[in-house]
Amino acid sequence: MPVPYLFIMRLKKNVFVLGLVSFFTDFSTEMIYPLLPVFLSVTLGVDKAFIGLIEGIAETTASILKVFSGWFSDRIKKRKLLVGIGYSLSTIAKPLFALAQRGSHVLVIRFSDRVGKGIRTAPRDALIADSTPSDRMGMAFGFHRAMDTLGAVFGPLTAFLLLPLFNDNYRSIFLISFFPAVVAILLIVFFLKEIRPKKITSTIPALSLKSLPAEFKIFLLIMIIFTLGNSSDAFLLLRAQNLGVSMRLIPILWLLFNLVYSIISIPGGMLSDRIGRKRTILIGFIIYTGVYFGFAFAHLTLHIWTLFAIYGIYYGLCEGVMRAYVADLVPSPLRATAFGIYHTAVGLTAFPASLVMGILWQVFSAQIAFSFGAILSLASVILLLVFIRK
Repeated sequence: MPVPYLFIMRLKKNVFVLGLVSFFTDFSTEMIYPLLPVFLSVTLGVDKAFIGLIEGIAETTASILKVFSGWFSDRIKKRKLLVGIGYSLSTIAKPLFALAQRGSHVLVIRFSDRVGKGIRTAPRDALIADSTPSDRMGMAFGFHRAMDTLGAVFGPLTAFLLLPLFNDNYRSIFLISFFPAVVAILLIVFFLKEIRPKKITSTIPALSLKSLPAEFKIFLLIMIIFTLGNSSDAFLLLRAQNLGVSMRLIPILWLLFNLVYSIISIPGGMLSDRIGRKRTILIGFIIYTGVYFGFAFAHLTLHIWTLFAIYGIYYGLCEGVMRAYVADLVPSPLRATAFGIYHTAVGLTAFPASLVMGILWQVFSAQIAFSFGAILSLASVILLLVFIRK
């Protein structure tokens, strides 16, 4: 049998379906996302600090909801219902970007879109974990991130191809992005199956850290420190434009990042199944440190293209593996709660991270702003080495 077929056969049906759902959702989202910071800055005249505010509020909204959604999923012992509601809300919000006339309009739409993300994320990750044997957890989350990111490859590529046909009219692209998102909803309705958490007890899990393992709490703290230096990727796209990458090539730059991310995600997850999550995450954090120092001191467009490719390696190694690590550290009946707390903590920290990034760039320089992120990443490497034993 061909290797891809053998690989797919090792995946549970729910993992495969959720991979397809993420593919079509990110196909839709990434038709919009790389254009949005330029749309805000150039078309609507929004300054960098307000762009940081929009991104911070959007991600904070999703993050606050993730913890409640995760806890509620464990409480009612259901995943699919919340996954479907979350994806549906985000789908409805997408075409509304085409109607935006002010930065405040984009803020409201991003807020609505992130409400959907906040509802779906923790139950979805818990459903992946509950559907997967422990020795394939890295592979399962790696596959999910790969499919998610493959959608993020085709999204910018589609935007790039369509922009000349619509005379660089971003609003038309925003409208078209609605259709692949609808496909994702149909997959959830007709093909996704509910799986109740293993070792079900009659006890309702508390929305608290007390019942969660100590190493999960330490890992959570380290991730908060790391995320303080991990601002919105919108600033990377603005840095690219700042150093001479043309507006028309921005979707292709984002495509390059996501292509590398997608290619690395499955091998990265399988690597973590072999050498451990901690070592894989450490490698990723070291790469991130170098990339952010690179963005700080880059001065040629060639540097930007190279850095975006390397940045994709960091994401491929870490995004799925960090979720698999949470699943390793927490028992099944508490997984959605743990995923909710994890995503909420990271997302809430993203608000000051994006705001600080925008302020440091506007008041001082891009060099100071990106160096700040690199230093916090390096600190996270040290903390991970010292305090996490598993």
